[in-house]
Amino acid sequence: MIIGSLDLGPMPLLLAPMEDVTDVPFRSLCKKYGADLMYTEFVSADALIRDIESTRRKLHILSSERPVGVQIYGREVEPMVEAARIVEEAGPELLDINFGCPVKKIAGKGAGAGMLRDIPKLLRITEAVVKAVGIPVTVKTRLGWDEDSKCIVSLAERLQDAGIAALTIHGRTRAQMYTGEADWTLIGQVRNNPRMRIPIIGNGDITTPQRARACLDRYGVDALMIGRGAIGRPWIFSEIRHYLQTGTELPLPLVPQQIEMLRQQIAATLHHMGDERRTILHMRRHLAVSFKGLPDFRQLKIRMLRADSLAELDECLSLIAQTYPDCASLSGGALDR
Repeated sequence: MIIGSLDLGPMPLLLAPMEDVTDVPFRSLCKKYGADLMYTEFVSADALIRDIESTRRKLHILSSERPVGVQIYGREVEPMVEAARIVEEAGPELLDINFGCPVKKIAGKGAGAGMLRDIPKLLRITEAVVKAVGIPVTVKTRLGWDEDSKCIVSLAERLQDAGIAALTIHGRTRAQMYTGEADWTLIGQVRNNPRMRIPIIGNGDITTPQRARACLDRYGVDALMIGRGAIGRPWIFSEIRHYLQTGTELPLPLVPQQIEMLRQQIAATLHHMGDERRTILHMRRHLAVSFKGLPDFRQLKIRMLRADSLAELDECLSLIAQTYPDCASLSGGALDR
């Protein structure tokens, strides 16, 4: 798959942009396990223009994790154009526009998936951003605002005409949020539309190698984007790649191996954030979906999530490793977002 001049090879696996998840430490782990392209946490155009330090930090990219895209969101043309130029200066391989985030604080204000209620403005923003920067511009969106307004088949053509280099489609409407099952039928219709020349990337419920294979075969998408399925399970990329290449499953990492990955992530997050308390709070969203399926794990999980120092958390992880030395867990999966 080629986006602009970026050649990602056949059937690439992409890490979706996720707020408070896809920071440098997590991206580095996903890169280690085979993610072909990753995105930063999504960035507010307005906050970027105001030079908010926490927002500016999201533009930091390590050379070891490239290629990386930066995703921005906003609801007005000029701020999005200005933010796009700032992003380009940071040096990512591409710029993605977020027309898909369903959360109320974004979509309710007309940005993210809220743009699906104002298609003319969505297209004006897209055209203006494409003209403003020299790097490839891509879009991530949903099927439509709700069940009665699924517009993605016609919208995809109009976005292509606006100049985007690739399109990612999440197989839900905004009204669905993250509930129910992702519907890939319309994603397949977009991909099989003879007018579409740009890569189409499918997103939604890619949580197993078997599901990945089925979506590629059934709907013909050019790539897969993995979001919540990678949280607590960064090795999902190597699982899927191995299955696509061989048709066989990789064995799940044992609990002690998973704990070693978590320790690497904790150490990198502490270095990245420079604050123990913030590191603990940030890691809880990853810990909360780790070690699924272990027997009699409830009390250890509560203790792990209540740890209020890194020393206490490390002690708890050691106890988990000692308790389940030969077990593999179904770690990873969706958060309640």
